[in-house]
Amino acid sequence: MIEQTYLSEASVVGKKRISPLYRLIKALVRLFYGKTAVVGAENLPDEPCIVVGNHCQMNGPIACELDFPGLHYTWCAGEMMHLKEVPAYAYRDFWSAKPRAVRWLFRLASYLIAPLSVCVFNNANCIGVYRDTRIISTFRETVETLQSGGSVIIFPEHDPPVNNILSAFQDRFVTVARQYYKRCGKAVSFVPLYLAPALKTMYLGAPVRFDPDAPNREECTRVSAALMAAITDMATALPRHRVVPYRNVPKKDYPYNLPLEVYPYEEANG
Repeated sequence: MIEQTYLSEASVVGKKRISPLYRLIKALVRLFYGKTAVVGAENLPDEPCIVVGNHCQMNGPIACELDFPGLHYTWCAGEMMHLKEVPAYAYRDFWSAKPRAVRWLFRLASYLIAPLSVCVFNNANCIGVYRDTRIISTFRETVETLQSGGSVIIFPEHDPPVNNILSAFQDRFVTVARQYYKRCGKAVSFVPLYLAPALKTMYLGAPVRFDPDAPNREECTRVSAALMAAITDMATALPRHRVVPYRNVPKKDYPYNLPLEVYPYEEANG
């Protein structure tokens, strides 16, 4: 494994006071969630990088917060960091597809979880991502994190599914590499990550290097496609297991990781 020359957390974000409540929550999550093994850590470069993985619903952020090696910050929904914005976002993103008869219950839950959400996302190593002009702050904070020695983890999936492993990537995240290059003169590497909760393991693949000389739109497409292909290949090469999809569907409908040419998409999705 290549030794990573990361700085301490304090050197990246300054002295951050961690809430005792968050420490308790994190300890309980670790107790009940268990440890996630890391395979392929030798693929991490000896400099800050951008790690891109399958979301696995809440498994991706939880596993990476607990067990990803080295100093790292994870992109998260910025709305989950602000008390007034949590209810609308949580209901829309998590529960709006629930049966009409019980939606009132989940709408109530969206308000009840708001204080807890603010505590967790503001104390964990997170960078808020927004769908409005505040996205500028997301990119600025990401570049500053990389510049200061921390890596950044991104889960860029959104609907629709593209195979039995992944949903489509929103590829604008690649643009941050160009901003980092303009600031520091360094071409950052993107490292593919496949998380398999059923195997209690995260797998890291070979890096994809950003090309600052390529047109922005073409490079976003190339990097995103290469990462999706790498993650899919890592997943399908593993022993047969259920894949936790991006969509919040019943566990009985989780697809298997078999290659599409062996196990058609319709069958892989139950």
